[in-house]
Amino acid sequence: MTVTKVSAGPGETGADASADVREWRELLARHADLTCALDRALQAGHALGMSEYEVLERLAELPEQSAKVATIAKSVHLSQSALSRVIGRLEVAGLVERHMCPEDRRAVNVRLTDEGLRRQTEAQPTQRQVLSQRLHAPLVKTCEPVPSVDA
Repeated sequence: MTVTKVSAGPGETGADASADVREWRELLARHADLTCALDRALQAGHALGMSEYEVLERLAELPEQSAKVATIAKSVHLSQSALSRVIGRLEVAGLVERHMCPEDRRAVNVRLTDEGLRRQTEAQPTQRQVLSQRLHAPLVKTCEPVPSVDA
């Protein structure tokens, strides 16, 4: 692990601009580090990706444990297309079910299954532990970027 210091880019001047750029880059680096750490821990311990866990958690927090896809998309900050793929994986695993929305036949509701609730409950301590360890700790780069593939 290497501690990462974030700095303004070459040729940037002005104390305020440099501070803003450094803060922005630190935010991006911390987000990437936290996302990677969460994804690794949840995958290793529970065979769930971070986005999959987030969907399960949002549904578990609701009284009916059910919501429209559009509502879930807003709360997990995914596009409807990306969320649809996540829901598809969760559905294949038996963790959620899709149903037509009774109030709006154009919309789809997603409901947490008993197995989905069990898996979310089981994974929650892992997610909370990673958040506790990473949110207020010095930024540590643990995930290397994936090399790009030239077309």
